[in-house]
Amino acid sequence: MENKAQSGHRLVLVPCPYQGHINPMLQLGTFLHSKGFSISIVHTHFNSPNPSNHPEFTFFPIPDGLTADEISSGNVVAIMFTINANCKASFKQCLTDRVTEQEPQNKITCIIYDEFMYFSESVANDLNIPRILLRTQSAINFIACNALIRLHSKGRTPFPDSMSLNLVPELHPLRFKDLPISIFDTLENILKLMANGHDVRTSSAIIWNTPDCLEQSSLAQIQQQCQVPIFSIGPLHKIATAASNSSLLEEDTSCIAWLDKQSHNSVIYVSLGSLAFISEKELFEMAWGLINSRQPFLWVIRPGSVCDSDGIELLPQGFLEAIGERGCIVTWAPQMEVLAHGAVGGFWSHCGWNSTLESMSEGVPMLCRPYSSDQKVNARYVSQVWKIGLQLENELERGEIERAVKKLMVDDDGKGMRVRARDLKEKIEVSMKGGSSYNCLNELVELIRSF
Repeated sequence: MENKAQSGHRLVLVPCPYQGHINPMLQLGTFLHSKGFSISIVHTHFNSPNPSNHPEFTFFPIPDGLTADEISSGNVVAIMFTINANCKASFKQCLTDRVTEQEPQNKITCIIYDEFMYFSESVANDLNIPRILLRTQSAINFIACNALIRLHSKGRTPFPDSMSLNLVPELHPLRFKDLPISIFDTLENILKLMANGHDVRTSSAIIWNTPDCLEQSSLAQIQQQCQVPIFSIGPLHKIATAASNSSLLEEDTSCIAWLDKQSHNSVIYVSLGSLAFISEKELFEMAWGLINSRQPFLWVIRPGSVCDSDGIELLPQGFLEAIGERGCIVTWAPQMEVLAHGAVGGFWSHCGWNSTLESMSEGVPMLCRPYSSDQKVNARYVSQVWKIGLQLENELERGEIERAVKKLMVDDDGKGMRVRARDLKEKIEVSMKGGSSYNCLNELVELIRSF
């Protein structure tokens, strides 16, 4: 509190209301608060973070105008368009009235906003407040999105199935099937949202949740075409090690006690993220593939992720009895703690960027099953560029799952992936302790203070 009062610098952070975006924004806030900045979080009512988890921040909810039908549709693209159309006026009023009234001595120094909350930039411009953009995706995904926008402008989308395995020109090793197309909406709307998110407009800088040691060439390519500085400060979860929990779902920490009883590197952790859905047939194939692999497993089955049920009741009859102590099933897990646990030797993931960074940061190799959007790009890079995982590409089938799990966890191929994953972990640690991410963080703090 003493730090806060001395600073006189108030930062307003505007997270996008999805788990993969909320986490890095609040982690960034935790770091900046430790540097003496006062932090205000302006957020939508939809998927609002829990203020009690971050008593050091001030939270300001704003109405987002989303209907119950829009929310239940799960259409992320449509939801983001509605938020950006509805939140501009309420955000402006929030800044001019509530935020300023709360701490009049702490003038707003800067607004840091998620790239998909682009209404924030317009309001900051109107109020003459400096603004910085936060990108929570990988740098290579940003390049792939731009390639997709260009292909569409030339009339080369949608792609015929015959092209799906062809390499995209100048994007090796990405194939056309790996391009970040979302399943949530029409390609037209997806590309429109991408273009809005990519537009830097009048922002002073870009913060990127990625380390230079991982994406140096992609970041250099983007910086060449960008008029403002890029601060590659990731992985943000490693910067804010003392960050409070910002999970939108309740974590079941009982799985840690189960992990404590397992052998070193023996457990495959299975979690397909906060948005992915699977069919009942896919659930069955995953279940039998895991049990037939004879590897201990920790499996997250998120409520509503399987046919709108809680998922666990749809497991094959006798499955829970058959696994005994060899498996642990929870509805949501404390993922960073799980991946840091010595018993975990592999991560079956959807390859969202946060999950990918968290796995790399702990040296855990991956079994990739992307669901949509950027996950496809990340999965391809995990398996083909960084070579720290393998990808399940076909329809989920128990025999293929069993073989893939054994390959990752037991075979020589998996051992090689584990060695490379540990090498990446060490490089990330170096970047955080006096390396590129550390230097970018210091430069970012200096830039904000200069405002």
